[in-house]
Amino acid sequence: MGEFTEKAKGIANEAAGNAKQAVGKATDNERLRAEGEAQERKGEAQNLKGKVQGALGDKI
Repeated sequence: MGEFTEKAKGIANEAAGNAKQAVGKATDNERLRAEGEAQERKGEAQNLKGKVQGALGDKI
């Protein structure tokens, strides 16, 4: 996958993770909050992967 695809997936996962965290906090649902945090971290990693691919010219 290319740089843009990874960055887009990362942004989407970060947004979904933030939403889950907010709902989890509002409803006092620790499991949902934790899932949201994990999904946000996954998105951050995907975004970083996209940046690395851009820097290396999609060679990874």
